[in-house]
Amino acid sequence: MASKSVCFVLVTVLLAYYIYMPLPDNVEEKFKVMLLDATFRTLGHAGTLAELLGIKHYMDVMMLLTKLEHTEPISDEHVTVTDTSFNNVPVRLYVPKRQSEALRRAVIYIHGGGWCLGSAAMMPYDLLSRQTAQQLNALVVSINYRLAPIFHFPAQYDDVYTVVKFFLQHSILEKYSVDPSRIAVSGDSAGGNLATAVTLELLHDPEVKVKLKIQALIYPVLQTLDLNTPSYRENGNMPILSRTLMVRFWSEYFTTDKKLFDAMFTNRHMTSQEAHLFKFVNWSTLLPDSLKKHHIYHKPQYGDSSFVKKYPAILDTRVSPLLTEDDKLKGLPLTYVITCMYDVLRDDGFMYVSRLRQAGVQVIHHHYDSTFHGILLLNTLPFDLEIAHHITAKYLEWLGNNL
Repeated sequence: MASKSVCFVLVTVLLAYYIYMPLPDNVEEKFKVMLLDATFRTLGHAGTLAELLGIKHYMDVMMLLTKLEHTEPISDEHVTVTDTSFNNVPVRLYVPKRQSEALRRAVIYIHGGGWCLGSAAMMPYDLLSRQTAQQLNALVVSINYRLAPIFHFPAQYDDVYTVVKFFLQHSILEKYSVDPSRIAVSGDSAGGNLATAVTLELLHDPEVKVKLKIQALIYPVLQTLDLNTPSYRENGNMPILSRTLMVRFWSEYFTTDKKLFDAMFTNRHMTSQEAHLFKFVNWSTLLPDSLKKHHIYHKPQYGDSSFVKKYPAILDTRVSPLLTEDDKLKGLPLTYVITCMYDVLRDDGFMYVSRLRQAGVQVIHHHYDSTFHGILLLNTLPFDLEIAHHITAKYLEWLGNNL
């Protein structure tokens, strides 16, 4: 009996030690956040082990969460939900049932997941799209683009651009009773990256006559040049998106070659030939003083030139929208940006806000000091957080008032 008690206490202590992680004082519902982080870490450890043993690719294991949260396209009394395709790219459509004499608004949504994970059918995304359709009486087009490591850039971008361009045709808008002057594109994380890139491309595409009214970028990832900004340094071990995982996402977007991951992880994947581009991501000039704190900006450390030569997409503005020249930012639609304090991508969002404002683009920036990356996904049990519902409500309110 005594030995069983000792074993129980030992297991309990070890479990508590594994689950516990120090969190900033202002993070709410800490125990839920710790459980969430432990779940993600466990999945990551399983992925690493499976890859080492040659059983599965790391991202195949991480995809288990996407599969567990899969939902069927079930309609309800408020919204008709269907899975279909636009120009051979799968999408999930949410059509509100509320009758209206006026043409509807529309939101094109692009899910996150580091270009490797996620789905429009995941429960959190499904709920967000339903809420958007119902509260805004808007048609929602949620895109299921191809994923790495099976497909690398530009497959993800091409799928999204194909859907958006197809949807913006007058004949398609008429079919779904959508007002061509009230269309938004929105996305979170890697989806925010794709939304940003697509919006920039549409601005200069002479074939597209219908223009987006607004873009909403939720903690977007926007540059691959400097993976050692203050937010990468400070938040490398914060919940959901660690620095290691973000670098892994970046490298998998281009290739399964682990050498690129190693170079990016040490922030030595650029050469002196790219020195002129660092002005676009120079956080010492683009971040507010409150975020620079004790950080000192150093000139980039350059590495092997073979990576940029082998994977030129690293410098493509469709991959790193922050590398876009100032004159090509002018004319972008009203932009809404969400950033979170404890997020490795925080500084990407802040830098883009600064660049857009310098270019004369109207930007609304909502920054949340007490939370972390991926917060909008924490809207369902067992990890639903109050702040997730608060941020979602503010996001939908802004869309409702500006679309």
